[in-house]
Amino acid sequence: MTEMPEDGVHMARAVELAGRGLYTTDPNPRVGCVLVCAGRVIGEGWHERAGEAHAEVRALSAAEGEVRGATAYVTLEPCCHTGRTPPCVEALIGAGIGRVVCATIDPNPRVAGRGIERLRRAGIPVSVGTMAAEARALNPGFFSRFERGRPLIRLKLAMSLDARTAPAAGERGWISGEASRADVQHWRARSSAVLTGAGTVRVDDPRLDVRLDYGSWIRQPLRVVLDAALTCPPGARVFRDCGALLFAAETGSESAALAPAGVPVERVPALGRRLDLEAVIARLTAREVNELLVECGPRLAAAFLATGRVDELILYIAPLLLGADAPPLTALSGAEAQRVALEIGSVERIGADLRVILRSRASGQPGATLGGT
Repeated sequence: MTEMPEDGVHMARAVELAGRGLYTTDPNPRVGCVLVCAGRVIGEGWHERAGEAHAEVRALSAAEGEVRGATAYVTLEPCCHTGRTPPCVEALIGAGIGRVVCATIDPNPRVAGRGIERLRRAGIPVSVGTMAAEARALNPGFFSRFERGRPLIRLKLAMSLDARTAPAAGERGWISGEASRADVQHWRARSSAVLTGAGTVRVDDPRLDVRLDYGSWIRQPLRVVLDAALTCPPGARVFRDCGALLFAAETGSESAALAPAGVPVERVPALGRRLDLEAVIARLTAREVNELLVECGPRLAAAFLATGRVDELILYIAPLLLGADAPPLTALSGAEAQRVALEIGSVERIGADLRVILRSRASGQPGATLGGT
């Protein structure tokens, strides 16, 4: 169907609304909807969290005036199946919507064009493609999971000007400044899971949780620890409360009793002394992880980069020098480093630091978020 001159304006508003669910919808996509009748916006809505009303239903509920004959602008194809909520296509048909403009087709095989087909069978014209790139960029992990069979993977690292990641001799201390650490909170908040290694847990005892104040309800990402031999202290902060997951070697002799109480342990193959990252990624995909944030030390960072599965590298550069005895940014060998092809997406000052976001040229990621959170 031919795009109308006003379609871009209303879809831009729908994309803006969808962004309001950036930190809360997981594992569902971020979706916005605008209802327009006779050139006037009569209703708006966005999906806030899984299990609650989708954007189309919220917009219909918020509509003021006559809905019949209105145009619905939706950033993702309306669903046509019953999940935790009824199908949105039936709500649109029942309301007498006269036209639907959707930015992009839903990659979920339970939808994947069927929603559009159902609308057209009901006599409702459907236009597809308006601001498709912007709508996909809001949901890079969701599209990645269905189109590539794995999450979108971000690796977050912080370094000094001489590419060192911690003070020498095992001393603990922050490399990046307070503003950068606050910025990391936004990346955690939008992620389905945050992953680290046993070494980081033993040395830094991180929490890996979200401490943003963005409403009365905070969705915490799954906290994932790779610990092949179950060596992490049970009292580590990452294991407090619910929401942690341990991966250990399936051939290890260590008892699951060594794991912190209440923390599930998943066994995966080991490649030497390291867990098979492809197996870990596959398990996380099965858990509906859309966006995976990796915060770790040099060895695990090198292992992820070597897999070619890192889609974005978020690098904070602090204006200090740590010297040759301090740990390096990664433990990549020369040959491995040459195979890592990156391009700069954005450079931004964050407090006293620089944040550089780099994108893999080889990962073939379906959506990009370069330039900010």
